[in-house]
Amino acid sequence: MIPQLRQKFDNLVWGDGLEKHGKLGHAAAVILRYGYGLIRDMVSGQITLRAMSLVYTTLLSVVPLIAFSFSVLQGFGVHNQLEPFLYDFLEPLGEQGAIITSQVIELVDNVKGGVLGGISLAFFIYTAVSMVQKMEESFNYVWYVAKRRSFARRVTEYMIVLLIGPVIIVVALGMIASLRSNTMVQFFLTSEAFGPILVATNKLTPYVLVTGVFTFLYMYMPNTKVRFKAALIGGLAGGFAWASLSAIFANVVVFSTSRQAIYAGFAVAIFTLIWLYLNWLVLLFGAQLAYYIQNPAFLRIGRREPRLSNAMSERTALNIMLFVGRAFRDPEKSITAAEISDQMQMPSITLMPVLLALEEGGLLAATEKEFLLPGKDMAAISLRDILSVVREQGETGSYRDPEWSGEIEKFGKSLDDAVLSTVGDRTLSDLLDD
Repeated sequence: MIPQLRQKFDNLVWGDGLEKHGKLGHAAAVILRYGYGLIRDMVSGQITLRAMSLVYTTLLSVVPLIAFSFSVLQGFGVHNQLEPFLYDFLEPLGEQGAIITSQVIELVDNVKGGVLGGISLAFFIYTAVSMVQKMEESFNYVWYVAKRRSFARRVTEYMIVLLIGPVIIVVALGMIASLRSNTMVQFFLTSEAFGPILVATNKLTPYVLVTGVFTFLYMYMPNTKVRFKAALIGGLAGGFAWASLSAIFANVVVFSTSRQAIYAGFAVAIFTLIWLYLNWLVLLFGAQLAYYIQNPAFLRIGRREPRLSNAMSERTALNIMLFVGRAFRDPEKSITAAEISDQMQMPSITLMPVLLALEEGGLLAATEKEFLLPGKDMAAISLRDILSVVREQGETGSYRDPEWSGEIEKFGKSLDDAVLSTVGDRTLSDLLDD
C-alpha cells in the first residue's frame, strides 16, 4: 500500500496532471515540486547538521566578529549604530534579547586593542575568519562545489566581507534613518492617504534589508557563479521565512512562561540557541532554493551523489582539456572549473574527480587565481594520455592483480586496441586545430 501511495504522490508532483489545468495548475505544480524538494533535503539531515555546526561556530565567534566590526566602524565614527542592529536581530527573544544585546556590547567594550596580547588578537582574528569559512563550506555543500577558494582568495575576500560588510549595513541604516526624519516624509506620515502606506513600508524595511543580505550571501559565498535571478528568489524566500519565523518565535517566547520557570536561568541560553539555529536553517533553506532555481534539472534527483559512467568520464575529460586548450590559445581569455561547469551544465562536484585525475596525471595545472592551464605543451598531450587518465588510472585496486579468463583478457585487449586505433597519435593541439 505504501509503494502505491508513493507512486501516486510522485505522479502528482512530477507528472503533467496539474499542468493541464492552465496557469494556476502550472503554478501549483512548480510550488509543489520546489516545496517537496526542499522538504526532502531538510529531512535527509545534512543541511540541519550544518546549521547546528554554524550555531556552534557562531557562539565562538560572535564577540570577535562584533569587536572586529566595532573596530572598523570606529574609524568612521559610526560604531554606536551597530548596537540597534544587533537588538533588532535578537528582538524575537523579547526582553531577554535586550539583555543579551547589552551583555554582548559590554563584552565587546572590554575587548581593547591595547589589552589583547599577540596570541589573543590572533585568536580573535582566527575565530572571525573561521565563521566566514564555515559559511562558505556550507554554501559549497548546497551548490555541489567540491573545491573551496584558494588560501590567497580566502584571506583577501574574507577580509573584504569583514571590513566592508559592517560599513554597508550602517550606511543603509543611516540612509533609512535620514529618510524617516525628512520633512517631506513627516508630512506624508500625517496624511490620511499616504500615512498607512509609509507605516507599512517602515515595518517592511528590516525584511528588505534581510532579503538584500541573503541575496548578497547567495551570490558571493559559494565558490561558483550564481545568477542574480536565482540568488534574488532565494533571498526573497529566505527573507519571508525569516520574517515569519521571527513573528512566530516571538509569540512562543512570550507564551512559554512555564518552560522558563522549569529551566530558570538556562531558558535564555536555550531560546538563544534555538533562535540561532532557526536563522542558519533559514539561510541554508534559501541557498538550497537558489540552487534549484539555477539548476532545475537536479530538483527531482535531489542530493544523490552524481556519478559518471566510463563513457561520460572519457567525454568529460576530453571536453575539459578542449576548453582549457581553447582558453590557453586566446591571450585575452582564461577559464576556471566553475566556468567549465557552467558551460557543460554539470555541477562542479561531478567534474572534480576528473579534474583532479587530470591534474595528478600532469595534463592540467591551476594557478593561484584558480585559472586552469595545460600541464605541458599541448603538442605533447596525446588524446591517449587524456583517455588513460579516466580509463586506467584512479583505481583503488586490490592486494594483487585479478586473474582474468583468457577469453576476457583477449577481448579486453581488443577493446583497448580499438580505442587507441581510433585516437591514433593525435594530440590536444591536433584536436584544437580541427
